[in-house]
Amino acid sequence: MYRNALGLIGVLVVTMFTTACDPAGGETPQGPPPPEVSVAEVIQRNIAQWDEFTGHVEASETVEIRPRVSGYIESVEYIDGHEVKKGQVLFIIDQRPYQADLERAEAELARAKTQAELAKTEVARARKLIDAKMISQEEYDQRAAASEQGGASIRAAAAAVEVARLNLEFTEVKSPIDGRAGLALVTPGNLVTTQPSATLLTTVVSLDPMYVYFDGDEQTYLRYMEMARSGQRPSSREAHNPVRVGLANEKGFPHEGFMDFVDNQLDPQTGTIRARAVLDNKDRIFTPGLYARVQLLGGAPTDTLLIDDKAILTDQDRKYVYVLNEQNQAIRRDVKLGRLVDGMRVISSGLEAGEVIIVHGIQKIFYPGMVVVPKPIAMGDMPASSVRKIAALDIRTPGVGLNSDAAE
Repeated sequence: MYRNALGLIGVLVVTMFTTACDPAGGETPQGPPPPEVSVAEVIQRNIAQWDEFTGHVEASETVEIRPRVSGYIESVEYIDGHEVKKGQVLFIIDQRPYQADLERAEAELARAKTQAELAKTEVARARKLIDAKMISQEEYDQRAAASEQGGASIRAAAAAVEVARLNLEFTEVKSPIDGRAGLALVTPGNLVTTQPSATLLTTVVSLDPMYVYFDGDEQTYLRYMEMARSGQRPSSREAHNPVRVGLANEKGFPHEGFMDFVDNQLDPQTGTIRARAVLDNKDRIFTPGLYARVQLLGGAPTDTLLIDDKAILTDQDRKYVYVLNEQNQAIRRDVKLGRLVDGMRVISSGLEAGEVIIVHGIQKIFYPGMVVVPKPIAMGDMPASSVRKIAALDIRTPGVGLNSDAAE
């Protein structure tokens, strides 16, 4: 009796489980359909390698404006922060003492010339007298020496006039270059001196062209030298290799320039070497001190694989993507990444040109090998013909169409 009761209970349990799993008593329903994802073809382009560095903008010429003569500032002749021309007067120092010195020197010159003329006349007269034996040879020699001394006195007085004229000219402090002047550090009424060190009045920086200085690491430098020896790329010491520059508020590298300097030694403390690029600045975009992102041409153009950065996943220290096979299965593929080029990621290894990868909807893939419904899209600026090539692939799943709008 006890055994019959247990058997009845077992039958009831099996019946209840069967009913719960299949209440209609028919076939077990299938799971959800495969998820729809967006796929794109791996792009191959012939592009040049550009190495990226961080640098800063500097003026090609920077001048500290200091006085050559001492005196009180009489006026400031420019507007702070404005552009100035070469030879433009920036400051005027009180000219009255130097004007007086010039007039005194000119008077001394005139006196020296008069005395020299007198000495010349006397030596001419003495020459006649000595021929007539009316004066001694000693007196004649004295008059001849006085004539020669008069010529020396003229030259000394003329030099003093030139010095006085220069000092008067130096009271007008002029810009030695075209550029932008800084803040006037000395205002009218203040004394400026040349001793022990000349007073700093302001600074002027040139505006066009501009320099961009940056530091390259030792490995990059050695690679460039090896390429120069093998003829793959000329050294920047010998050729104007192109550079591209972007500022902090800009996307990409919209400004073009060229290399014109590489230092003669590496810094042993940092393991870097200083380099310089030249940029046109006619539009006054660059200002000394700006942060700059620099790209330097690092090699000849080569065939390069590019994909959308959104397709890349991370598994600890590994990067991978999902590749679509002929059975529309998402197959994991480890890849090695390179730099960004026009918003696309360079793939150093792991993919081949023409392969189709999943770009959007990756979160719908729960395990490698999962079947998906692909929806072709463009990768970057891929031509429409390539998109049609993907659409022509046999990437259909039985019972599921390609016209769904569920893909991301």
